[in-house]
Amino acid sequence: MPSSGAALEGLDRFLLITADSHAGSSPEGYGPYLASRWQDDYRGWLAKADQMKQVMRQVMGNRSIGVDGDPDLDGDRNWDSARRLREMEADGVAGEVIFPNTAPPFAPTMLSEFGEAEVGDDHERRWAGIQAHNRWLADFCREAPERRAGIAQIFLPFVEESVREIRWAKENGLRGGVLLPGAPPGSGIEPLYAPVYEPIFAVCEELGMPLNHHSGGATPDFGLYMPQALTMYMLEVTWWAHRALWHLMFSGVFERHPNLQFVLTETGVGWAPGTLQQLDHFYNQMKYNDQCSEHIFGGPAVADLSLRPSEYFARQCHVGASFLPPAECDLRHQLGIDRILWGSDYPHVEGSHPYTREHLRLTFAGVPEDEIQQLVALNTAALYDFDLEKLAPLAARFGPSRAEIAEPISLADVPEAARKCPAFAADRQRPPEQTA
Repeated sequence: MPSSGAALEGLDRFLLITADSHAGSSPEGYGPYLASRWQDDYRGWLAKADQMKQVMRQVMGNRSIGVDGDPDLDGDRNWDSARRLREMEADGVAGEVIFPNTAPPFAPTMLSEFGEAEVGDDHERRWAGIQAHNRWLADFCREAPERRAGIAQIFLPFVEESVREIRWAKENGLRGGVLLPGAPPGSGIEPLYAPVYEPIFAVCEELGMPLNHHSGGATPDFGLYMPQALTMYMLEVTWWAHRALWHLMFSGVFERHPNLQFVLTETGVGWAPGTLQQLDHFYNQMKYNDQCSEHIFGGPAVADLSLRPSEYFARQCHVGASFLPPAECDLRHQLGIDRILWGSDYPHVEGSHPYTREHLRLTFAGVPEDEIQQLVALNTAALYDFDLEKLAPLAARFGPSRAEIAEPISLADVPEAARKCPAFAADRQRPPEQTA
């Protein structure tokens, strides 16, 4: 349920809490968080990491995120707390939910930031690196505890250890909850609907830790067929994240754990209404039509489910709607306005920073102020336990004014540099008849 927002009454500005931001240490900064037994291996990994960074620069140029310390790029925004606070304030953002962004020690590539397990026998070292990230993140969040909700990483091959890590995260203030990695085909890891993960879901429900799944993880190996492999990644990346939703639904996770909250972040909004309609269709066929193939294949799985997929979604699921474009904002009541969490995706190149005010003007033209405030802060505050009393003075100081956001802006008036953000894509605007 969204927070009442009583602490914000009387403010002439909006409180902004991004439900999607990213942070991580520099590769060198993780060293103090690793046990002595790993230090020799860590030095070897640092040398390898430097080589991987060189490759990324060749492939991505100045778009490489999380690998450089050059202040003209985005690298040190991941770990420079003062710069981060300064730039977020300039952008009007008071609070953030923090996903990982830099590769932890022993990651196989500099893009392995979401804790996915690759085939191999290096799991113990990978787990040590992931725990180092969690400990770095806890310290990072302590620098601005009212403004940062950090998300702890787990490692699917180590279920018991992950359960203990979730308890550690709760005790150490990582109130952003838990990042659920993907287990794509070919990874050698049990799929998310496997019973082996039941202790993870149980402890998240017990402790009130939201379970988060982010686009970009969970993808299979697309091979080295460049540039086609990167193209296929971009075309399919959100779908691979979406599938976690039906994996958990149809395996009974939401049925067994009715208080567990699940968030799909940076996957868009437009897909959700139609997908839920399709999932409801499959559910009805599986459960009630004993003459069809859906019942033969899926009947046993849904026999003990008491709700339709859309009802589980309305009770337990949320969409982290990074850089929410106007056309998808118009779906807010169809999906459920209390299910949508706005995000800026700082510091990613596709994020709305530093044009968040222009983005909000474009997206929320004509939207009632109370609905705007719910989408850009209250839903997120309620789910991730932000203290609105502590954030209200920040909103009063640098939040975007209600009058400013109410001022319409046309796409033609948006700075060219802002077009990096999908919120400004021409085909994601409202139809002309809706903006006339």
